[in-house]
Amino acid sequence: MRLARTTGTTAAGRLGLVLLASAALVAVAPPPAATGAPAAPAAPGVTVEERRLDGDVPRRILDDSGFDGVAPAFAASLRGAGSYGQAERAAVRHGERLWQRAVDRAQGRGPAGGELSRDDDRPLYWARLAMTRELRAWHAESGLSEAAGTRLLERLESASRGQDSMTGGGAGDRAKGLKRIVVTGFDPFTLDRDIRISNPSGALALALDGTVIRTADGPARVETAVFPVRWGDFADGTVERALRRALPRADLFVTVSQGRVGRIDVERYNGAWRGGFGDNENVSETGLVPVKDPATQPQWTTTTLPYAAIAAAGTGRFPVYDNTSVTEIPAGGTAPVVRPAGPTPGSAARAGGGGDYLSNEIAYRATLLRDRLGLDIPGGHVHTPVLQFGPGNTDPATGTVSDPVFVQNRLDITEQLRTIVRVAAEES
Repeated sequence: MRLARTTGTTAAGRLGLVLLASAALVAVAPPPAATGAPAAPAAPGVTVEERRLDGDVPRRILDDSGFDGVAPAFAASLRGAGSYGQAERAAVRHGERLWQRAVDRAQGRGPAGGELSRDDDRPLYWARLAMTRELRAWHAESGLSEAAGTRLLERLESASRGQDSMTGGGAGDRAKGLKRIVVTGFDPFTLDRDIRISNPSGALALALDGTVIRTADGPARVETAVFPVRWGDFADGTVERALRRALPRADLFVTVSQGRVGRIDVERYNGAWRGGFGDNENVSETGLVPVKDPATQPQWTTTTLPYAAIAAAGTGRFPVYDNTSVTEIPAGGTAPVVRPAGPTPGSAARAGGGGDYLSNEIAYRATLLRDRLGLDIPGGHVHTPVLQFGPGNTDPATGTVSDPVFVQNRLDITEQLRTIVRVAAEES
């Protein structure tokens, strides 16, 4: 996702697949069992994201895809839970099932369900929100502490986003000569502008998870995950928790998000700055990217992807650019300046190549984590084109959930990014 702030200007918004950075946060201690637990404050009410479920478009997406039964099945399991442990097992089990069901659907396994194309990322997004809403309602009546409710939500989120299963492969992959590639994507965003929004980076994650890409240097296995468009989750370390396990075992990582219309950008530089654009909870954050050990936090991190080879490879219908532009406050200065060729020494970041939103932040966190772990692996961020509807359906007022142009655009973006990942693996 790219929402860069330049001097007096706000560039187009971007979000997508990404890998993160920073050190992992301390895990929350297991909460007490529900049985016999003292009364506790009720869980927070329905969130801004969850309230959008009541609109016509989310209901149609869930119905048409066959994912409308996911949340009721989860709610039934929660009603049978008599302890925190049982509730946690239900959250993890149903979260993993949702992720695998979305992956299977995207990759042509099992029934497609409904009229939406298989590659659609939106059933996963809306079904997860329906599950978190059920979990909040159950928690409010459970007697569990607020910390327990928060932990259950974390377990459900990480399981249903593919984060728990993204380990970077194991010894078996090495024995088979498999390279290991980590790719990340994002939820849909800017939903108050257009509730029909799909994010091609999320669709890419579903299409690639668990697949093997054939490269000139041999096969490479891909593991993927999807991240939320929420400032608070990033500040709480969701990226670091997921990637700290996966990156040390990976040969390559690519974070992806939706960027500008009609083009793909390989982002050379990532900045340590939040520009304030509202997230999916309509929360705005401005300031330095919050990381562990801020005393050693750099203003900029850089890609180690083979950007020149990717840009020159002829990977598909969309032009690919090596994007070196940033916005900085120069050393000794006070006003932001756009630098087409990258940051100057001693400058303060105000936007990376990928802007100042969460796509820039995931790229920053992932590459910072790479550097702090001392990993010598290629990795960085790629922005996809904006996913567009066909003529006559661009206005949200039409209520059109999908059309042939929309589907073909998403398929083309997915296939071109698959090729970019292959080129990155071969050139690295």
